[in-house]
Amino acid sequence: MKKTIAIGLSLVLMFAFAAVTFAYPQAAPAEKKEASAKIKQVTGEVTAVDAKAKTITVTKKVKDKAEDTVISVDDKMLADVKQGEKVTVKYTVTDGKNVAKSVKKKEVKVEKKEAPAKKEAAPVAAPAAPAAPEKKKAAGY
Repeated sequence: MKKTIAIGLSLVLMFAFAAVTFAYPQAAPAEKKEASAKIKQVTGEVTAVDAKAKTITVTKKVKDKAEDTVISVDDKMLADVKQGEKVTVKYTVTDGKNVAKSVKKKEVKVEKKEAPAKKEAAPVAAPAAPAAPEKKKAAGY
């Protein structure tokens, strides 16, 4: 008897949960649009900074050609970037405009050739006396 009540109750719950999941509205199309926007990346030199339009122009060289990319940035990104710096910008295309998601400065590698520092010879400490050998413990419990 208990077994049939348990099976009946589980079937009722299963159908109840199935009805709830089918009744739940589907995801909005706007979410799909955001997911479909691909993040693009450009690495190059900042050739122009326009504070009024809040844009930067990044120039990258491809097979002896210079390609300019104009990207809209926010105030914080705009303050961090200066003309002539090497940057990597990740951006998306929204309504025909390139909108920056992140701007990272590339550090210019400067090779410094320094003369090796002369090390003073530190006094050598006398070797420590060997430790006394440990006694073997008797086998047992």
